[in-house]
Amino acid sequence: MEKTYIEEKTFDKTDFSVNILPKGEYEKCTFNNCNFLSSDLSGINFAECTFNSCNLSMATITKTAFKDVKFKDCKMLGLHFDRCNDFLFAIDIENCQLNLSSFYKMKLKKTKFKNSNLHEVDFSEADLGQALFENCDLIRAIFQNTVLEKTDFRTSYNYSIDPELNKLKKAKFSAAGVVGLLDKYDIEID
Repeated sequence: MEKTYIEEKTFDKTDFSVNILPKGEYEKCTFNNCNFLSSDLSGINFAECTFNSCNLSMATITKTAFKDVKFKDCKMLGLHFDRCNDFLFAIDIENCQLNLSSFYKMKLKKTKFKNSNLHEVDFSEADLGQALFENCDLIRAIFQNTVLEKTDFRTSYNYSIDPELNKLKKAKFSAAGVVGLLDKYDIEID
């Protein structure tokens, strides 16, 4: 069975929860206002693609490849990126809702998360070295045995990171954000 190869195509307002996206490779494609709610995207390769204002919530992304893919203004609830193809995995997240998703044990060096909600996202055992969390809400995000060396949290908030359970060498925090490093001690800071 031949795989579909699509290059430099724009998909506008397509409901892929009804019209299934054909399995294959998508290179330099743009998806605008598309609905992937609970879609099966398993085994699909996305290279240098952009998703704008799409709903990818609860999509199945087992063995899916995201190579230099940008997500902007997207709803992405409950995604298991830890099940993706990790070869050349690279994403940028901007203005997205990425709540309840998992990056367990993933290599995410230099990944950019901007102006996004990352509520209850699992970053356990991930490598987030030199990543940027710019103005992100990290309430109940899980950082356990996570590499956070040179990671920038200066403008993000609501995180709780245990310095004893994570690698934080040269990580960047604002003075106000240091409170998130002391949560486990249950102390009051004025």
